[in-house]
Amino acid sequence: MNTILIIEDEESVRELLRIYLEKEGFAVEMAADGEEGLAKIRRTSPDLIILDIMLPQKDGFEVCREVRQKSATPIIMLTARGEELDRVLGLELGADDYIPKPFSPREVVARVKAVLRRTSFSPPETRKVIKGTNFQINYPARKVEINQEEINLTPKEFELLWFLVNHPYQVFTRDQLLEQIWEYDFGGDTRTVDTHIKRLREKLSRSSLSSEIKTVWGYGYKFDPNQP
Repeated sequence: MNTILIIEDEESVRELLRIYLEKEGFAVEMAADGEEGLAKIRRTSPDLIILDIMLPQKDGFEVCREVRQKSATPIIMLTARGEELDRVLGLELGADDYIPKPFSPREVVARVKAVLRRTSFSPPETRKVIKGTNFQINYPARKVEINQEEINLTPKEFELLWFLVNHPYQVFTRDQLLEQIWEYDFGGDTRTVDTHIKRLREKLSRSSLSSEIKTVWGYGYKFDPNQP
């Protein structure tokens, strides 16, 4: 049974999400502020975190930042503002998804299932480990190493890298990558892909992988291992 931690200061929202998630068979933990949320993360090691941005004590951005320093636990952020800056900042900090308020609790449950499905599935490719001159990507361990040093990637960053590396030279549009990696209608916000590609290149900057993830202007992205 997967455990979902809801960090949300509005009791009515917490209770509504708890009811819908428990109906779907999830175990649910709850916290009303950022500090309590971080304490429960350390204590319960949840499988996924639903994280509101506007929180007392520590806001959702700070909580996300602290979680990502130590863990790749999937995070879905909730925002009442609906502003692009909030969405982009959340994704840049390592959130896997965001949902603007007001939302349908059924949509939240669907997003939770989609994120958990993507972080637990086994790939159809026969290769489980990919090695290069100074890097190794290990799918079963969900680990990337550069010069034998592990690089901390979020679940979505790892999945995006694995997908591109397993389809060399093939060009994918942003919409195709959204469909493959996120598995649902993401509201047409293809900038999500751009944000994750940017973060991947930064984290992989000490290996050839960074420059081999190519932008195809006006179309999308591809992995080209022949390019320097």
